Amino acid sequence: MPTILTHALIPLAAGVALGRKRLPPRLVGTGMLAAMLPDADVVAFKLGIEYAHALGHRGASHSLVFALACGAFAAAGARCLRTSAMTAFLFIALSAASHPLLDMLTDGGLGVALLWPWSEARHFAPWRVIEVSPFANRFFSARGVDVLLSEFRWVWVPVLALACFTAWLRRSMRVGAT
Repeated sequence: MPTILTHALIPLAAGVALGRKRLPPRLVGTGMLAAMLPDADVVAFKLGIEYAHALGHRGASHSLVFALACGAFAAAGARCLRTSAMTAFLFIALSAASHPLLDMLTDGGLGVALLWPWSEARHFAPWRVIEVSPFANRFFSARGVDVLLSEFRWVWVPVLALACFTAWLRRSMRVGAT
């Protein structure tokens, strides 16, 4: 899995790219939480649930159904998020879905149960370019630094470049229209 910081980057970058009017800060913050939420499944290890189990790590909480459920929950609370129900649904569902999609790009683990509950098969992307993050105490090690450098190269640089370019383009179009 990528680090939790990298998962939060995707909705944050979308917020920067699209601006506060389209994506209110409260919605962006909730999107960041939704993007990190699937990794709460690591609690399964403490409960004795095996990694490969449907409720284990990268299982049901990493599915598109889970992402849609997060979106539905957000739509119900759209007023609190200061946006429309459809915007809340789409942004939060996409934020939560970004998590397993990033995990599919890693070079370790058992894959992601993206299509649960219809299939418990675990999937990877054809390109597995992100080094998988070590757990807990091994994170602050040379291996952890390698992971962060990998994420910086394959996720942070392209995502931030796209977000900044989109924000610049949005502002340029607004200035040109006045």
